[in-house]
Amino acid sequence: MIIDELVVSRLAAKNWPCSLEYLPQPVYMVGGAVRDAILGRVREYVDLDFIIPADAVKVARKIAQRYQAGFVLLDAERQIARVVFPHATADFAQQEGESLITDLHRRDFTINAIAYNPHTQEIIDPLEGYKDIESGLLRMISPVNLQNDPLRLMRAYRQAAQLGFTIEPATQETIRSLAKSINQVAAERVRVEIGYLLANSQGTFWLNAAWKDGVLTSFFKNATEESFIKLTAVDQAYTLISENWQQLGEELANYVRETVKTSWLATAKLACLVDSKPEIAEIELQELTYSRAEIRAVTTGLRLFSEIKAVKMPLRKQYFLFREMGILFPAVLVLALANDIVAKGMFEESMFVTYEPLIKRYLDKNDAVAHPIPLLNGKDMMMALNIPASPLIGELLMEVGVAQAEGKISTVEAAIEFARNLVKK
Repeated sequence: MIIDELVVSRLAAKNWPCSLEYLPQPVYMVGGAVRDAILGRVREYVDLDFIIPADAVKVARKIAQRYQAGFVLLDAERQIARVVFPHATADFAQQEGESLITDLHRRDFTINAIAYNPHTQEIIDPLEGYKDIESGLLRMISPVNLQNDPLRLMRAYRQAAQLGFTIEPATQETIRSLAKSINQVAAERVRVEIGYLLANSQGTFWLNAAWKDGVLTSFFKNATEESFIKLTAVDQAYTLISENWQQLGEELANYVRETVKTSWLATAKLACLVDSKPEIAEIELQELTYSRAEIRAVTTGLRLFSEIKAVKMPLRKQYFLFREMGILFPAVLVLALANDIVAKGMFEESMFVTYEPLIKRYLDKNDAVAHPIPLLNGKDMMMALNIPASPLIGELLMEVGVAQAEGKISTVEAAIEFARNLVKK
C-alpha cells in the first residue's frame, strides 16, 4: 500500500532522533507514531516503536552508544529495549511471530496495527486500520488480545478521547463483557490511564462511559450518576473561571508538582469521583496509588469547597481559610462553583458574586489576608518574650497573623507588644 507524500514526509527519518542508516533492513515502524502521522497529529515529544526481525536489543544498544543516549532493557526474554534521547524515545522490539503480519495481529486496535517500512516507504496494513482511521473508529483486533492485556480496556477510552474517535459497537460490547478483568491490572497502571482522561477535554464523557461499562466501578466504588454530573460541571466551571480570570485558569492547568503530572483541575475532577467524606476519599486514592500531594489536594477541596462563600465572612475566618488552601484555592473554587451549577441546574452570573471577594484577595499578591508576610518567626518570638519553645509560640504567631490581616498591627514592634499582651492575659 503506497501512501501520499504528506504522510511520508511526517514519517521521514529526518524527523527521528537517529539516522535510518543505523537501522537494519527490514525494519518497521509501528503503533502510535504511524497512526498519528496518518492523522496529521504532531507530538511535542517524539515516541517511536520499531519491530526488527532479529537482534533488536543489539541494534538498540548500538544506537544508544552512537548517540550517547540512555539505554533501558525493557524485556530481556522478549528482546525489547528502549533508547532515550533528550527529546524523544525509541523502543526496539524483536519480531515475535513468524512474520510481521503475525505480530500486527497481536496488537490491541486496528489503528495501532499499521506498520511503515522506512526503506521502501510502504504501509503494511493487513487489518485495514487506515480505513478505520479515516472513519474515526476504534476497533479491536480480537477479544483475546484485549483479554491477554486487560489494561487495553482502559486504553480504548483514553485513545477515543485523545483522538476524538468513537469505539466500534462490537468492541465496546466486548469491553463490557471483559470489564472485571481490569482488576488483574496493577492499580498504578490504571491510574495512569485515568490521568490521561482527566487531562483531556473529552475525558469526562469517556470516564463516564468506562464507569457505565463496568471498567471503573471497582476503582471508584462510591461514584454515582451524580458524580459524573458534577464532573461535567467542573469542566463548565473551569471554562467560566478561565474566561473571567485568566490567571486562575492558568493555575488550574498547572501540575501539582513537576514530578507529579496531575493538574490542579484534575484533582478537582477526582474529588467528584470519590466519596464526599475526605477520610474515605483518602483511602480510595491511596488504593489507586495517588501521591500525598494529589490526595491532599482532593481532600482539601472536599473539606473546604462549601466554606468559601465570602458573603459576610469575618476576616479571621478568611485568614484561616487561605492558610489551609494556599495554592489550592483555584481547585477549591472550581469545585465550589461546579457544585453550585449542579444545585441550580445551570450557571447564573450571581454565582460569581459569592466568590469575588476571595478571588480578588487571592489574585492580589500583596493582600495580607490571602498572602500574609509574617512580621515575626518563632525564634523572634521566643527571644523577644523570653519564653521557651512550646505550642504557645505557634498560637501566638497565629494570633499575630490574624491581627496583621485585620490591620491592627503593621510593625515588628507592634507585633511583639501584641504578643506580650496575649501572654499576660
